[in-house]
Amino acid sequence: MSTLLTRALEKRANTWSQMQEIQATAEREGRDLTAEEREKWDRAETDLTAASQDVERLERMARMDAVQRDQLVVATGQTEIERATDQEADYRTAFGQFVRRGMSGLDNEQRQLLMTNSSEVRAQATSPGSAGGYFIPTDTLARITETMKAYGGLLGASNVITTASGNPLNWPTNDDTSNIGAILSENSQITEQDVTLGQKTLGAFTYTSKLVRVSLQLLQDDAFSIDTWLPRKLGERIGRAVAAHLATGVGTTQPEGLFTNATAGKTGAAGQVTSVTYDDLIDLQHSIDPAYRLGAQWAMSDSALKVIRKLKDGNNLPLWEPSTQQGVPSTLLGAPVLIDNGIPVPAASAKSIGYGDINAAYVVRQVAGGQMMRLEERYADYLQVGFFGFLRLDAKPDDGSAFRVYAHPAT
Repeated sequence: MSTLLTRALEKRANTWSQMQEIQATAEREGRDLTAEEREKWDRAETDLTAASQDVERLERMARMDAVQRDQLVVATGQTEIERATDQEADYRTAFGQFVRRGMSGLDNEQRQLLMTNSSEVRAQATSPGSAGGYFIPTDTLARITETMKAYGGLLGASNVITTASGNPLNWPTNDDTSNIGAILSENSQITEQDVTLGQKTLGAFTYTSKLVRVSLQLLQDDAFSIDTWLPRKLGERIGRAVAAHLATGVGTTQPEGLFTNATAGKTGAAGQVTSVTYDDLIDLQHSIDPAYRLGAQWAMSDSALKVIRKLKDGNNLPLWEPSTQQGVPSTLLGAPVLIDNGIPVPAASAKSIGYGDINAAYVVRQVAGGQMMRLEERYADYLQVGFFGFLRLDAKPDDGSAFRVYAHPAT
């Protein structure tokens, strides 16, 4: 664990203890918080929010730096991890040269290495040249995926399927929960009850980062890690677009979001256009069948969490419990809390809070191989090179019974 992460966790834990002590003192003395105590509480709450954001950011950085490989020994005596590391290092070097200098800046071995990892790109991009498209190196693609998860927490909790191509992907569906068995009397014929199957289909929408023009001077500056910095920025752009659609996508010209057509497990009473009560959250939890509650979690925006953190139970204790350990999420009524700012904020008629087993409720299809295109000739008169990244993805709800939302009233 890094020193920065350790300090952030300790700061969050200490701040939370201070807030609890302020409240406990007032309860022991049987009074409300004084003006000074309220001011201290507000300052501590601001510090707690900042510390929580620091923890989440540092944990994301740690995940992005981690590379998992099997430790298998091959006949040559070199481990599989060593072979994979050498190959990835060679590819990263070749890819960096391609980003900075184009195909003309590569030797024959590097050209072949890039070509073995290239995929089909229509419109004169399947042959080497200035318009060629190449896979982003493994570690950089992982960073793009992590960036997408950071901007869209739903992606990390969903059932993600990776396919080699973008052909329509069909899978059967069945809801047999309304059918039950029966006691059979002696010498009686068994009653028939067919199983009804349905089908869902996932396509592959193409997400692009839009075009970025980079000066030749910057590309030639070896002191600047353009080959890692630029793909990460392109990934952030794609991640922002994906995050919004995974939450509220319409399902026709974009993926269908988890919240778009989700069933309301609880609708707030009149006047709760931006609020939610303790009882509402209890009702929402119990709108999910117990079969799904073992792996269930909350999903909401940071704005909704701000509302939640002010709620208290019958003993005047906060419902929200911030985590003080690395990798352990904060909890609400015993369940983890997932933050995704693509989810609607509390507002009239909005579905702002979700609860359930997201992995069972939502499936994301991602076509393997994010790509980055380099346009060398198009902007030559500006002494610039154009870059853009793209990734193919689709998503839609799977098991609708596994997830429910809290809906605010219209007025």
